[in-house]
Amino acid sequence: MLTAGPGILWVTLFLLLPIAGVLGMSFASHGTYGEIEWRWTLENYRRFLGFGLFGFDPVYVRILVRSLAMATGTTLLCAAAALPLTFFIARLRGLNRHLGLMLVIIPFWTNMLIRTYAWQILFAGTGWLARAAAALGFIPPGEGLFPGGGAVFVVLACDFLPFLALPLYASVEKVDWSLAEAASDLGAGPASVFRHALLPQIRPGLMAGSILVFIGAMGQFVIPDLMGGAKTVLLGNAIQQQFGFSRDWPFGSAIASLSMLIVLAGLWLFGRTAGEEGRRTLL
Repeated sequence: MLTAGPGILWVTLFLLLPIAGVLGMSFASHGTYGEIEWRWTLENYRRFLGFGLFGFDPVYVRILVRSLAMATGTTLLCAAAALPLTFFIARLRGLNRHLGLMLVIIPFWTNMLIRTYAWQILFAGTGWLARAAAALGFIPPGEGLFPGGGAVFVVLACDFLPFLALPLYASVEKVDWSLAEAASDLGAGPASVFRHALLPQIRPGLMAGSILVFIGAMGQFVIPDLMGGAKTVLLGNAIQQQFGFSRDWPFGSAIASLSMLIVLAGLWLFGRTAGEEGRRTLL
């Protein structure tokens, strides 16, 4: 207890109590001048589901669906990019392997806001990417590749790729290649070798990295705000707007509480469907 006490106190003060405060505030009311009125109500949750003063309008439900789709797509794209990347780095030797890992980590040396502004320059109408897209007929000449959902998706995947690549690499470097060789000798094709000999060995790192990317992408608001503008509003943007411009803290707390509940429900479902290995990954 003496050794666990400081950690329990830290988690209680800086995690559990703030979450309890946000959850409690989500049942409060928003006053006329932006003040919090402690009149317990479920109106904030009804508003999120689309039941407002002017009829039914599920705008926040659509934002939720968009956020889930964007987070899922980001996770899948990061996994598709991280798999060949980590196998390539794991096959390197000596200094080259350390160099490859350093190149994965280098983006963390720069502030995320600066990286996002750099993407704006790359996606601007005067940039070479936009000119190439215009030459191929994807966009009209002179227009940029942002704001829009595609730009948000690409920047999210690039920013969160290291969060999946590093846990995955920790599993890939421990792969027993003799199992793959044995499967190949017994007549298995490349796809079967990967599915039956390699995937079970790297699944813990793949699942851990996917969870990190999905949770991070669900709560992101800087990248959708800068790269998507008003065209791509995610849950993080909705929460930021309520706590910032609108000063409707009870409704913002309700959105945040529902977001946490949805993520926890997804993690619980993941642990149930993935079996014992999935539960060990979550723990």
